[in-house]
Amino acid sequence: MIFDTHAHYDDEAFDEDRDTLLSSMESAGITRILNVGASLGGVQASQDLAARYPFVYAGAGVHPDHVGELDDDKMQWMYDLCRKEKTLAVGEIGLDYYWDKESHEVQKKWFRAQLAMARETGLPVSIHSRDAARDTFDIMKTEHAGTTGGVIHCFSSSVEMAREYVKLGYYIGIGGVVTFKNARVVKEVVAAVPMERILLETDCPYLAPVPHRGKRNSSLYLPKVVEEIARIREMEPEKVEEITFENAVRLFGER
Repeated sequence: MIFDTHAHYDDEAFDEDRDTLLSSMESAGITRILNVGASLGGVQASQDLAARYPFVYAGAGVHPDHVGELDDDKMQWMYDLCRKEKTLAVGEIGLDYYWDKESHEVQKKWFRAQLAMARETGLPVSIHSRDAARDTFDIMKTEHAGTTGGVIHCFSSSVEMAREYVKLGYYIGIGGVVTFKNARVVKEVVAAVPMERILLETDCPYLAPVPHRGKRNSSLYLPKVVEEIARIREMEPEKVEEITFENAVRLFGER
């Protein structure tokens, strides 16, 4: 069984075959999918998908590129969503200094506000961090560590930073990038952190693993990620599936 802990099946890349694709998941061993928000529209779409498919769950949170959409009323709306049975996480939230679509101060303001929402509603967080490793870590350590836990999605920082997050109780999200030949650091992270702190994810439709790199990603490709983790860790793929599934259930549970 595989738990995809970070997907975007509301993306327009799936508009032509979303139902057919999602309907094929359970028979392929993909038994749970967490569809996370990005924009406010994505938050609602995640709720809609969770209502339609028994094995799909929702995250409620706004990506740093879209935090300009937020205000107090929108936050209250998300608070209400966080109390729904199939909302399992606050995310994806965080900081993005690569695209810089919002000022750093605006990003930090709403990052902190959404971390507070996670604490108050008891939900773990799904964290986006791009070119903002130190600021993300510092805010996580001071504003959230020791509370509801979470995962650093699509982890791309150093082994040392991964170990620091693990010390604070967080999980490390690993997806298709680990299969790329030039992904030396991600491979080192997989080798260094405890298996009990690794989660599987796709970030689909993005970041498809080899040999599908450059194509639309989906949860059906996660066995390729499992195989690479198994190779790095010198484990059987079935054991990687078992441990990562247990990790995801431990973090997100079912409400």
